[in-house]
Amino acid sequence: MAILQTLLETGESIPHGACMGWRPELISLHVVSDVIIAASYLSIPIVLAVFVSRRPDMMFGWIAWAFAVFLVACGLSHLLDIWTIWYPHFAAEGLAKALTAVTSLATAVVLWPLLPKALKIPSADELRRAVEALRLQIRERDLALKALEREREERRRAEDMLRQAQKMEAIGQLTAGIAHDFNNLMTAVIGNLERARRLLPQDGSRQLARAIRGAALGAERAGVLTHRLLAFGCRQPLAPNVMNVNDVLEHLADTLRRTLGGTIRVVSNLTFDLWPTKVDADALESAILNLAVNARDAMPEGGNLVITTRNVASGDVLISELGLAAGDYIEIAVADTGLGMTEEVASRAFEPFFTTKQLGEGSGLGLSQAYGFAVQSDGTAVLDSTPGEGTTVKLYLPRAQVAATPAPARSFAPGLLTNAAACP
Repeated sequence: MAILQTLLETGESIPHGACMGWRPELISLHVVSDVIIAASYLSIPIVLAVFVSRRPDMMFGWIAWAFAVFLVACGLSHLLDIWTIWYPHFAAEGLAKALTAVTSLATAVVLWPLLPKALKIPSADELRRAVEALRLQIRERDLALKALEREREERRRAEDMLRQAQKMEAIGQLTAGIAHDFNNLMTAVIGNLERARRLLPQDGSRQLARAIRGAALGAERAGVLTHRLLAFGCRQPLAPNVMNVNDVLEHLADTLRRTLGGTIRVVSNLTFDLWPTKVDADALESAILNLAVNARDAMPEGGNLVITTRNVASGDVLISELGLAAGDYIEIAVADTGLGMTEEVASRAFEPFFTTKQLGEGSGLGLSQAYGFAVQSDGTAVLDSTPGEGTTVKLYLPRAQVAATPAPARSFAPGLLTNAAACP
């Protein structure tokens, strides 16, 4: 009580208003200014308290409470300044200022040692740059992962292609060997049948003559079969010439239309400036016809057969994906709108004697002949098929470095292979 009484004693003191001569405008200036300052000092601690309570992760959050106490003391000092304008309780005012001095000194004492630590805290710009750097690292890592995934997929595809190539090579060697030996036998059979026909008297048995003709026809068909087997085994005798494939396809157009019938529409999309290639024209025609006949059989209700040619430059990623030697190639695509193939059937489509047709409807050598021709011509063949949508077979043949000569006009007539023993 004694302390309170001491604080409330005014003694001989006069209020600050008397010092101002009780001038209303001067008193109003001081009162309004002190009210605004006090209100601001007392509201800021509320903001600090709300912020710290909602951000418990804030570093040095406790210093905010020290600021809050200091600001409250400052606000009280200004309120007492207003009070002493009318009431000369200067002891209370001095005590408030002493409290403000203590809190401000304490805040300064704890704040200065925090300065080095606070300066080490990353700024917003530094944090933003760090976040961007992390995002960049994440993007680079994602790109690296995608690159690894692509590399793994390419390696898997290359391994699959290698296994398929080894499988086809083994089948081709076996097929070519059998066809080579079988052709030697058929050469002897055809030769002896021809000799028997010549030795048969003009008035000889008609029944015997028919038997000889039937045997010769069967031997000739066996010769055609042998030719296709040798084609798959890349051992058919070829006579390559530099030519423009477009010329061959244009000469073959009428034959294709007659062979495929009226229910199938033949569409040609031939590149105007197609590069020349060096291949056997007859073998190329056989390959295209075999592909067309397979397409016809896949379109029993009719449809479209689209033949497309284009240039494939050496930088095209397709060349490395197909495992071809570096260089330029031409592409011949034969596409149909037929039944298509399942993945399992498509993976075996180039194998000799593999067919999904009924017995007697096909030998299963059409696609294998086209594949063998392309490989023997230093190219390759690929097949892409979707059930219910159709099949596309693409032949890739290397570009010739000399100008092409126009292909002679001729109609297609499959030749018989009676001297395949000369195949290397």
